[in-house]
Amino acid sequence: MNEEKELERLLKGVEELEIENFDIEAEELELELLPRIIYRALTKAGAVSHVRGEEIKKFQFIPPKEQYPGKITEVIVGATKNEGGTRDYSLKIGGETAPPFYFFEGNPVNKPVIAHDIFDMAIGLPSNVKQFYEDVMNDPVEWAKKQVDEFKAEAITLHLISTDPNWKNTSPDDAAVVVEDVLRAVKVPLIISGSGNSEKDPEVLVKAAEAASGERCILSAVSPGMEYKKIVKAAIEHNHSILSLVSMDPSGMKQMNKNLIREGLSADRIVMDPVTGSLGYGIEYTISTMERIRLSALKGDKDLAMPILSGASNSWSAREAWLEDQSLGPREYRGPLWESVTATMALLSGADIFMMIHPGAIKTVKSLIDSVFNKSEEKNPDYEDWVRI
Repeated sequence: MNEEKELERLLKGVEELEIENFDIEAEELELELLPRIIYRALTKAGAVSHVRGEEIKKFQFIPPKEQYPGKITEVIVGATKNEGGTRDYSLKIGGETAPPFYFFEGNPVNKPVIAHDIFDMAIGLPSNVKQFYEDVMNDPVEWAKKQVDEFKAEAITLHLISTDPNWKNTSPDDAAVVVEDVLRAVKVPLIISGSGNSEKDPEVLVKAAEAASGERCILSAVSPGMEYKKIVKAAIEHNHSILSLVSMDPSGMKQMNKNLIREGLSADRIVMDPVTGSLGYGIEYTISTMERIRLSALKGDKDLAMPILSGASNSWSAREAWLEDQSLGPREYRGPLWESVTATMALLSGADIFMMIHPGAIKTVKSLIDSVFNKSEEKNPDYEDWVRI
């Protein structure tokens, strides 16, 4: 008790205590802390304004909600028979009124969509991907059927890479036949992608648009520097949407979209691809670009208020995804994790639709989307299950 009184006397009126040039030399040092005595002394001395044991009042925390003047335009992919096409169903993307996963500010109306990649010819794929499609890689129709029947694809991306002059230089007419065959074989919404050759793609996509007339596909892609006007004309005539491709440049994307609208394409027929840099190869730029685009749109920029596409399958171009190096971990897990983490980062940044290829990565991201957007999802998931691909 004497110690407490002495402390009270010493600390009376003291608001701050500072010790300088304090040295202790000892072979053995024993400290005894008396927190209750010190606390009571500080309290009586007026150095502490509250008393231990004071009842904490309950309160309800209501997060601040910001109202955004803008809204992301909804784009419909696929047309059913009643809508002039032959798809079993259509998919809606976009429609957000708040930043990604800000559920306290606005609930999203449409879940993100994953489109499974297929190609019109056999291509070099990492062995961890190739093992799933080895039996169908020479037949895009069978490849599409496998994605739908076995891997439950809700949408397909058909890459017409054989049209590239540096590959097989397949003619636009022959490519259009492949589009027709795939549309007959599967009844899910379709993204039709060229080879990436800016000179050949306009002719290829025009013919593809004619072959898929009325099916409300996404024609991928148009970018600055290519003859996009004829693609826009074909999209309007045959009831399709267009993927606007500008690499990590919100200002360039805005201008590209304005050009498309100026040519007569409505905003609900435009999807944006700002380019997805994979994990370790520019993912931070992807995050920044997507977030800037989405926030600008929500603040009222109508030229950027379109859904965002992420080509997450590009992540397989990263050497770490497929390199045979045990110091990096087993490839059978590393590769699909590389793709799924890349897609997840894009998802968190605002992406609405994805191009993906590895079944395990697709399943992982699809499960993540469902668990976030479905309120009825199990409450106690097996957290070790994520490595079981």
